[in-house]
Amino acid sequence: MPVSLESNVSLRAYNTFGIDAKARLFARFASVEQLRALLVLPEVQQAEKLILGGGSNLLFTKDFDGVVLKNEIRELEVISHDDVSNTALVRAGAGESWHGLVEYALSQNLSGIENLSLIPGTVGAAPLQNIGAYGAELQDTFEHLEAVEMSTGHLRMFTRAECGFGYRESVFKNTLKNQYIVTAVVLRLHRQHQLNVSYGAIRTTLEEMGLETEPTPADVSEAIMRIRRSKLPDPAEIGNAGSFFKNPELSQAKYDALKAEYPDLPGYPVPGGVKVPAAWLIERGGWKGVRRGAHGVHDRQALVLVNHGGAQGADIQMLAQEIITSVRAKFGVELHPEVNIM
Repeated sequence: MPVSLESNVSLRAYNTFGIDAKARLFARFASVEQLRALLVLPEVQQAEKLILGGGSNLLFTKDFDGVVLKNEIRELEVISHDDVSNTALVRAGAGESWHGLVEYALSQNLSGIENLSLIPGTVGAAPLQNIGAYGAELQDTFEHLEAVEMSTGHLRMFTRAECGFGYRESVFKNTLKNQYIVTAVVLRLHRQHQLNVSYGAIRTTLEEMGLETEPTPADVSEAIMRIRRSKLPDPAEIGNAGSFFKNPELSQAKYDALKAEYPDLPGYPVPGGVKVPAAWLIERGGWKGVRRGAHGVHDRQALVLVNHGGAQGADIQMLAQEIITSVRAKFGVELHPEVNIM
C-alpha cells in the first residue's frame, strides 16, 4: 500500500487533551516498509518529525510546523515458550494499544503486566518513558524492542540494558531522542503467575471484590481498572493526559524534614531516597478541583490537568507552571511534567 502525505491536518482527534493543533504534514504507516518509504521523501527528510501513537502523553501548545508520522503497526503474538523459566515471549506491534496488549496477555494466561492495565497510549510509546503503575514498570518484563533509525532507515534491536530505563526515563528521551522510531516490543511474561498485590489499594479492592484469597492475573487487572476509573477521568469524556507530573524522588534527609512538618506525607522507599506522591503535594497546595474557565485540575485526582472543552494548550501549560511554582514555594520540592509539551 503506497504512503501519502496530507497537509494542514487537525490533531484534535489524535491527542487525548483534545487540543485543536494542526500539523503542516501528516502521514500514517502500518509496516516498517511504509515507514522507510516515508523517511526517504524529501519533504519528510527536511522537516521536524513527531511520531504519534495514542497521543495520550502530549500537550500541544501550538501548531506543529513539521511532519506527524502516525504509527499504526499492528501485531500480537506469542513467539516462544521457555520451559526452564516457565515464561513466554510476546511480540507486539508498536501501533497496538497498550491495554490491548494487557488483554491479549491475559487471554493467553500470561502474567506480568496486569498491574499496568488501562494505561492509555500505544505499545511503542511504553518503553520511551518506561511506563509504570501500582508497583510495576515496563522494564520488569521487557526483553527487547525493534526500532528504525530515522536518518538511515536501518532496523535495530535494543536490549533492556541498551534502553537505559529509569523512572519514566529511557535513552529515547535523552541521548537518542528523535533518532529512532519503535516498531515492535517483545516482553517476557510468566506462565506461572507471580502476582504483585501489595501496592496501594490493590489488596483492599480485591477484598471488596471477594477475591483476596487466590486472585488470578485477570482479577488483579480488574482491581487495577476499578481503582483507575475511580480516580482518573476518561479522555473520551474530558480531555486529559492522565498523570501530568512525575512523582518526585527526595533524599531521605529531605523526606524526614518534610515528614516532621507534615506527618501525613506518604512516602515509598526507592534506591537513594524516598518517592512521594505529586498528587499529595498538589492537593495540599490547594490546587485540587481548581478551574480556570475551560481548563483546570481534576476534582478527584490532583495529578490530572483537564480540558473541559475548548482550552488552549498554552493555558494548560501556564497552569502547570503555576502549580510547579506553588509546590516549590510551599514544600521546597521541584515537580517535573511527565507529559511531553510541544
